[in-house]
Amino acid sequence: MKNQNETTRFIYTYGGHEDEQVLCQLEMRAFFGYHSDTNVLFSSKAVDPSRSPFMKKRLEVMVATNTMEEIIEYVKTLQLDDATFKITCINDAELEKMKKLSLPERRQIERKIGLEFKAEVDFEQPDHHFGVLNLHGRWYFGYYEKSEAVWHHHIQKPRSYSTALSTRLARAVVNIAVPDPAGLKVIDPCCGIGTVLVEALSMGIDIIGRDKNPLVTTGSRENIAYFGLKGNVQLGPISDVTDDYDVAIIDLPYNIYTHITSEQTFDIIRHARRIAKKAVIITIDSIDELIEAAGFTIVDRCIAKKSTFSREILVCS
Repeated sequence: MKNQNETTRFIYTYGGHEDEQVLCQLEMRAFFGYHSDTNVLFSSKAVDPSRSPFMKKRLEVMVATNTMEEIIEYVKTLQLDDATFKITCINDAELEKMKKLSLPERRQIERKIGLEFKAEVDFEQPDHHFGVLNLHGRWYFGYYEKSEAVWHHHIQKPRSYSTALSTRLARAVVNIAVPDPAGLKVIDPCCGIGTVLVEALSMGIDIIGRDKNPLVTTGSRENIAYFGLKGNVQLGPISDVTDDYDVAIIDLPYNIYTHITSEQTFDIIRHARRIAKKAVIITIDSIDELIEAAGFTIVDRCIAKKSTFSREILVCS
């Protein structure tokens, strides 16, 4: 893990199944430029924790000290005027192999610090939600935000296929492809039933979907509308696309009814290279040679596993 320093602005905590570790780390690298080998990551970059299926909490560090008493002295200087507050000790899980604190221990820390606020506490809807974290004897205090599992609400769709990406994987793939969405145009040219589209649209990403199968484009539109989202889903192959995009997200077609040849795979990748500066490609086959032949360079990758089934996530530019 990178060395933490006093210029660290944010601390993120992570969690997930061990099979998802490399996928989680690929998402970290996309967001922050490096990954943590533990479940804690330090960064100067602000990322909404609800974007990620792996982030649990975010602490925006206001002060870092060697003792809790120094935190208390800092809190005494805060002027909240008529605003309310709440404080949460976020040592409620094992972090960097440090044992979690018990509920009574966490409540004691919260009370000790909270008593020094010159403001009214509100446990339900505070104007300011602060967090405190002890990590290897170092204390951190600042604004606290807990991740909301938005992706979990998208699991139950009107239309679904057994071979579609899981909602959790789709959300991670979108983050890997578009960590900073401002001003970017994105396309999913093999969108299927729209699992990627739903996740991207729910994060405010400018994305359009496309598929040459009219049955799945209808299903994709239905899924998008079901969650109250608005999206553009077009009918037709990627070869017909004439606009340029910053990023293409491509889950290469496969199932018992769709046999895609090596030539067809190359054709999809070749056209992706024509229309997009960057692509994130999901494949069950080894396609490195096809990607390189199309003019892309693989800049990062990982294997996403689910039981005995594996997909490779390839980041290409």
